[in-house]
Amino acid sequence: MSKTPQSQEQLSELEKAMDVIIDVFHQYSRREGDRDTLTKNELKLLIEKQLVNYLRHVRNKATIDEIMKDLDINRDAQISFCEVMLLITRVTIATHEHLHDIEDHQQQQQHKHQHQHHH
Repeated sequence: MSKTPQSQEQLSELEKAMDVIIDVFHQYSRREGDRDTLTKNELKLLIEKQLVNYLRHVRNKATIDEIMKDLDINRDAQISFCEVMLLITRVTIATHEHLHDIEDHQQQQQHKHQHQHHH
């Protein structure tokens, strides 16, 4: 159920992913206070429900309070979409690095099996 005028067929994988990020943000931002920002409670819920696995890859495990303080650039006790994108970007970068770390560890095993996996 995309709110965009285009049909899903026309959207690329990346565009669909962007759509999902926007939709998820609104699922939480509409719960209380301003409809287009996250309160601390909404941010906490979003993190607990939507970032539970990937937030583990962020090296410095911050508390919700620290994340809130970190993201709330204009100090209005609300997290805008722009501010939440900083968190998503940071988590995505950390996850990307984490996946490379796993890949490096697995490389030895893959060399043995490589001839079996031609596509």
